[in-house]
Parts: sequence; C-alpha cells; structure tokens
Amino acid sequence: MYVTCLDLEGVLVPEIWIAFAEASGIPELKKTTRDEPDYDKLMKYRLNILNEHGLGLKEIQDVIATIDPMEGAKEFLDELRSLCQVIILSDTFAQFAAPLMKKLGMPTIFCNELIIGEDGSIADYKMRCEKSKYTTVKALQSCGFETIASGDSYNDLGMIRASKAGFLFRSPAQIKADHPELPAFETYDELLEAIKKELV
Repeated sequence: MYVTCLDLEGVLVPEIWIAFAEASGIPELKKTTRDEPDYDKLMKYRLNILNEHGLGLKEIQDVIATIDPMEGAKEFLDELRSLCQVIILSDTFAQFAAPLMKKLGMPTIFCNELIIGEDGSIADYKMRCEKSKYTTVKALQSCGFETIASGDSYNDLGMIRASKAGFLFRSPAQIKADHPELPAFETYDELLEAIKKELV
C-alpha cells in the first residue's frame, strides 16, 4: 500500500510567513525553509522578530484567515486522495494549519505545535519529532507502507530521498540546481501523472 507525503506551504498553500511579512510590513519575516536549511535557527530568528514588534498568535491567525489554497490545489488533492492515502507532512504548526485544512477538505496533516504565552505571545515551539518529515516517512515504511514524497524546500529533501519515489514541486532554482537527480515539476498535472506512474 502506498502513502503519498506532501509538503504544505509552497505546494498546496502560499507560504504563511511570507503572507504575514507582507501584511505586517516586516520584510525580514519573508525568510523561509527555501532560504534557511536549519529550521531551529529559522524559528528562533522569527520568534525574536515577533517579540521585538509585540506580535503574537492572533495577528498571524488573522492573516492566515485570508489565505486560500493555491489554484488547483484542492482538486489535485481530491484526485490524489481517490488514488491512495495522503498525509501532509509540514513543519508548520497546528495553530496555523487548522483553517487551511478546512479549505483543503480536511486532509490528514502531521505538524508541530506552538507554545503560547498567557498574553497570546508565541513563547516557543515544539517539534513533533526530530527530522519530522524524514522520521515520519521511515516510520510509515516500518509499518509496511511504500512512500511517495513531494515538497519544495530544504526540509523536504530527507523525505523525498528516503521514499520509493520523490519529486520536487515548484522549488527555487537553487534547490533544483543543487539536486538535478530529483525530478522537478511545476504543475499539479505533471506531479499527479508522476505519482500515478508509481502507483501502477
């Protein structure tokens, strides 16, 4: 049995932090896992900026409420879910993802959790497990599943490489150049066809 593991941001929905950077007028928050491979370093950088500006969970959730899935994302996901099991593996947080999952038809998502202070500030964050995407793919394989994986960023490379088949999707030019061995696609139709070939 196959499970397809998909990244969320940049693959199915726009990047949350970029949207918040634009809404808040803080360009430093545009940095994402496409730019910084070290997730802990990236999150500490983000939390420091939020604290400097007195911004917390509510302000970010207000922006998330305005975000819609990418054009064609829900249709792609619906068709893929009709062919195999699908799990979204994301380094985002449950407090960010919930409204987006409703717009995508409530797919299964494994993500992390924010630690919120009494004043609504984001005090810290808790990862679900170390190297969460790679670790989850390996755990699925240990249960007898074959995995197919797709994502766009540095933090997706582990699960892509560890899977029976793995694809880059709408990745930055630098990641594609650094990993020419990985098939790279720009449209949902291309990605769906590549996955279908693996499911035969």
